[in-house]
Amino acid sequence: MLQLTDLRKEYPGTVALDGVSIKFEEGSVHALLGKNGAGKSTLVKILSGAIQPTSGKISLNGKEVHLRSPSDAFRNGISSVYQELSILQELTVGENILIGRLPKIKSFGQFFIDWKEVFNRAEEVLQEMHVNIDVRKKASDLGIAQRQIVEIAKAMSFKPAVLLLDEPTSALAHHEVDSLFNIIQMLKTKGVSIVYITHRLHEVQQIADRISVLRDGKCAGTLDKNDSTPAKIVKMMFGDLPERIKPAVPKIPDHPILEVINIQKEGKYSDISFKLFKGEILGIAGMLGSGRTELLRAIYGADLIDRGEIIIEGKSQSSLTPVIAKKLGIAFISEDRKEEGLVQNLSTRINMCLASYNLISNKGILTKQREYRVVKKFINELDIKIADAEQAVSSLSGGNQQKVIIAKWLNTHPRIILLDEPTRGIDIQTKQQIFQIVSELSGKGISSIFVSTELEELLEVCHRILIMKKGRIVKEIQPKEITADELFLACMEN
Repeated sequence: MLQLTDLRKEYPGTVALDGVSIKFEEGSVHALLGKNGAGKSTLVKILSGAIQPTSGKISLNGKEVHLRSPSDAFRNGISSVYQELSILQELTVGENILIGRLPKIKSFGQFFIDWKEVFNRAEEVLQEMHVNIDVRKKASDLGIAQRQIVEIAKAMSFKPAVLLLDEPTSALAHHEVDSLFNIIQMLKTKGVSIVYITHRLHEVQQIADRISVLRDGKCAGTLDKNDSTPAKIVKMMFGDLPERIKPAVPKIPDHPILEVINIQKEGKYSDISFKLFKGEILGIAGMLGSGRTELLRAIYGADLIDRGEIIIEGKSQSSLTPVIAKKLGIAFISEDRKEEGLVQNLSTRINMCLASYNLISNKGILTKQREYRVVKKFINELDIKIADAEQAVSSLSGGNQQKVIIAKWLNTHPRIILLDEPTRGIDIQTKQQIFQIVSELSGKGISSIFVSTELEELLEVCHRILIMKKGRIVKEIQPKEITADELFLACMEN
């Protein structure tokens, strides 16, 4: 059993954790919930040995432990799998599982890596998890779900008593989530205590035995699965949430702002045709690999199409590039905010202004005063939680980082916004804020294409939904005419 007693973590000017006490039982899944900034990340960093608490006690099986480094955590049987995967793409599965601990063999007075032993040990770990992945295969050849499993296998190679899973399903499709849950259930039977961090309430109901909620650095309470309901959990996380204004159905004009005609990319999608109208929020539903992301990248000009036509404001764009797309008023919020949406080591101020320096500058001259005018406006309008705009954007929570990306693009005065998984890894309250932003933009005549693995989000925010399967649009539906379960079944491969 892992037990936290009065755990406290102070930073200059703030208290990240304030007297947190939680028990994590052996052989159980204990979900840890809380909005961004509630203290979840701080708690995980303490348990993984990355940072140390200001005060309080951590005990394993009744014995106090001091986790002064990740090595200490490993030695005490605590392994972590973070939301941002640390897989090395050019290495094999076996190398990734045993990275830093590759077995060696001595020959002619020198040590060499014992590749046979590397792959044998990695294979044993995967077999214990009842997973069939080729250990000699390069990680770059794996899908995102398999990479997630390899990350878990790496953690399991330490034979942990406690496994920390931070948003493990954030990049997985529904059927891949089921496979991961089967692995988690198997680990439970081996007595592993699993701390499961997520924002997805429906997953908590499915996988967790107990649920603890953090709020403002404190433990707001712990519930057994049978005593919990989504309403109780949300109440513990946020208190009373204001009712969101649903998007009004826009008056459809005669001519579309965007028209896609029979575009094709070999191996990605084919014969894609649809129209997007002014002020419309158009959803695209489909499983991972259905071609959703590739379609958005094509519309933004990030990837070339093999054939077909993209028409913007009545004009065909034969050589569309991101530079041209931006000039035409197209903004693209990528699903990978860490690598493609932000420059992590630059300040929030710079990130927020990156896409609009031509608009902010005066005859090519840029001043901080002009930048701060923009930054202050969007910090207030989007409710971005930040102490100082000069701090690195990497220090912000996932939800606030996503708002910085939205602010970056809103400052370009777009007419079309492409949103690829805009709510991945952010809390319920921030999701609702992003929905509200998209709805308000719709009211101003700005069109959006909204892609999300969370099908309930599409039903809530979109005016119309297209379903993609195997790189094709197979159906158009109205959100009010379908349930989330029905939409999921419609997206499943035949």
